[in-house]
Amino acid sequence: MTSPVASQAALASLALAIAAPAVHAQATAIDSIIVTATRTPQLASEVISDTVTINAEQIANSGAGSITELLQRQRGIEVTRNGGPGAASNVFIRGANGNQSVVLVDGIRIASASTGSASWNGIPLSAIERIEIVYGPLSTLYGADAIGGVIQLFTKKGEGAPAISASVGGGSDRTFAADAAISGGTDQLSYAFSVSKERSDGFSATRRPSANFDPDDDGYDRKGAAGQVAYKLAPGHELGAMFLYTDTESDYDSATFDAYSTQTVSNVGVYSRNQFLPFWTMLVQASQSRDKSGSFYDVGPFGSSQIDTTTSTFTFQNDFRIGSDNLQVLYEHRKEEVDGSTAALNRTRHNNAFAANYSLKRGAHLASVGVRHDDNSEYGSKTTGSVGYGYRITSALRAEASFATSFRAPSYNELYYPGYGNKENRPEEGRNTEAGLRYDDGTQKLAAVYYRNKLDNLLLNTSPCPYPGYQYGCAYNINKALLEGLSLSAERQMGKLLLVANADIQDPQDETTGKRLQRRAKRHASFVAEYDMGAVRGGVELQASSDRFDDAVNRNRLPGYGVVNLYATYRFNQDWSALVRWNNVGDRKYELARYYQTGGSNVFAALRYGFK
Repeated sequence: MTSPVASQAALASLALAIAAPAVHAQATAIDSIIVTATRTPQLASEVISDTVTINAEQIANSGAGSITELLQRQRGIEVTRNGGPGAASNVFIRGANGNQSVVLVDGIRIASASTGSASWNGIPLSAIERIEIVYGPLSTLYGADAIGGVIQLFTKKGEGAPAISASVGGGSDRTFAADAAISGGTDQLSYAFSVSKERSDGFSATRRPSANFDPDDDGYDRKGAAGQVAYKLAPGHELGAMFLYTDTESDYDSATFDAYSTQTVSNVGVYSRNQFLPFWTMLVQASQSRDKSGSFYDVGPFGSSQIDTTTSTFTFQNDFRIGSDNLQVLYEHRKEEVDGSTAALNRTRHNNAFAANYSLKRGAHLASVGVRHDDNSEYGSKTTGSVGYGYRITSALRAEASFATSFRAPSYNELYYPGYGNKENRPEEGRNTEAGLRYDDGTQKLAAVYYRNKLDNLLLNTSPCPYPGYQYGCAYNINKALLEGLSLSAERQMGKLLLVANADIQDPQDETTGKRLQRRAKRHASFVAEYDMGAVRGGVELQASSDRFDDAVNRNRLPGYGVVNLYATYRFNQDWSALVRWNNVGDRKYELARYYQTGGSNVFAALRYGFK
């Protein structure tokens, strides 16, 4: 029997195929450059993967207060958060869990080895210049965990004469934010450095009847710095280095105890990119990512806990141009280390990977094929593969289809945490099939993508535990899941008015129990209308979601919600501008996680210098 999602996908794709050629505009879409989809710069028109790019102008105009707030407006993305902006957050791509997607900062993977998830609350949006989202499995490129997709954050880069930018702002809940950056470059040297500071009194993270409820405000304080330097030794030969450092302290509720958490995220990397021959480019990169997480109680029986994880990666990548085609051969070594107050987690594991990917272009035809073999010291070896095909029906309309396998490595918690983990747990495995239509004529963009991602060996907290000696259940490979959905998007520039709409119809289901996966909606959508009057640019956005369940057995229902936000920028002159943003205009009360509060109606305003 054909699923409801598949039927809607077929109808949407048919409608798009009929509607797109009827658009009168004949302009060719401006081609942007995508890096994440192939691990090398490539024209967006030559990328088969489903992608979204958020550029510096879009980030600046949005007035978003955090990366997760910005991501929540994109198609295929859902966000959960345990309280205010400084609280722990999770990002779901196409219904996949947060630890089933890879997050990169300037090519450096960030994630806690203990949880397997990225620490979103520790990364300041002010340091980010561009974001690329690639939907669907990319294990043949990035190895473990790339089941739902890959999100790459690019920090600010420099070029041209030295330039300074800065902003300072404040708003509701005694929120304060300031940042400053300097960047520039010559024919040989480029540089960019930025610093930031944010703080807020926040609001109570929980509400009654949570067992952890405490009516006090739960604020946060974050400071950060980022930088990049690149030097061209000769044409085609470049050396570079980059770093990111953030330190966040956040309050959270723990009944009658005063409690707070600390989060330090730091990345450092060096690379050498060399074009030895016109058809051969080699990249060598060494990087290290640290995630230090602590929880502390001023009083009470639990004291404190600390988990520090370090991921060191060495990458040796070679790209060979064969006519209009590209062959990529890759070796990657990754070492993960955990050191903290839980002795059972304090250990090291290694992963060695070899991969080859081939991209082909022949007239209106695009194709790609890839294979990767990962060998891990803890859970053994995994081989993944992918194949994709795209066909340009007209200069603006393209059809594409792909199939890929993927896997997620068990986290340290799922393997070793006392009373929960077990070293016998195996990687989760995914098999994804998708097809879509995409239209872009430079004035209007339309897209419809249907995907079906089948997961085996899903790791869940299982009670009773099949292993002896576990009193409260354990992590166990017991379930199968199906992530099926239809992702729709439309964008139209009508003179000074820009309209953007996204909608996702999905059915993220645990096939073993027949229940919907935790905290995932069957429908979610966003809409933006933005008007540019020259010196003044203003917009309204709507974010909407149907209901979700906060538990695996689908007993605790989280109602659906709709939130309206307003934002505007005013440019005084070439250098000075002001921003104001009003979130949750209707003061809607809703939850992203059970008994955890979200921000009510709140305002933020900032004065900015040097933002172009």
